[in-house]
This record gives sequence, C-alpha cells and structure tokens, in this order.
Amino acid sequence: QVQLVESGGGLVEAGGSLRLSCAASINGGVINVMGWYRQASGNQRERVATITTGGRINYIASVKDRFTISRDNGKNTVYLQMTSLKPEDTAVYVCNAEWRGFYGGTYYDGRNYWGQGTQVTVSS
Repeated sequence: QVQLVESGGGLVEAGGSLRLSCAASINGGVINVMGWYRQASGNQRERVATITTGGRINYIASVKDRFTISRDNGKNTVYLQMTSLKPEDTAVYVCNAEWRGFYGGTYYDGRNYWGQGTQVTVSS
C-alpha cells in the first residue's frame, strides 16, 4: 500500500550538512505520521524525528537545534535537513510512514512502512 523511496545520504565531514528526502507512494488510505529513524552499527534503531500531517514535530534530544524535519503533504514527502553533523550521527537512516486505510478488507490505523535506508557517514 505504501512504498517509500529515500535519497540524499552520503559522506560528509564533521560540521557539514546533508538533506535526506523520502517520497511515499500510496494506493488508497492516508499517511499520518512520517519520520526518520537511524541505526548505527551494533546499536538498536532509534527514532530521530517525526512529523504529523498537522505539523506536530518531535526530535530526539541529541539532534535538536541541528536537524530539521519538514513535510510536503501534497507530495507525501518528508525531508530531514541535517546540519552541524557529528561522527556519532553516522548511521543508516530509514524513513517511516504510518498509514491508515483498508487493506484486504481490514482497516488499519497506523500500519508502519519502512524505506530501504540510506547511509550517512560523518568523518571526523
């Protein structure tokens, strides 16, 4: 029902910036929350930032004032502008979308879909 395509990862020096994009294609239903998660090697996946359709935003403490999440509801696209990047930001960044709608005759309220992930590497 939902396909997510990410772009924008890469290698950057500490202090640099990157912008991630995630475009969602949906077949029916609507997307409520979109967000970015990341998983560093050997670590668990953590939620970085989320944004609702209405624009309510949450960040983890370690990225506040450095990362900005935004969204184009008309394009079902979410962005993550990352500035002042640190080596500890190195991870695979994965886009997430919570979808509501009918699938196979069943109504889902908050079914999660994930992108394929994009690597962000910050060198010191």
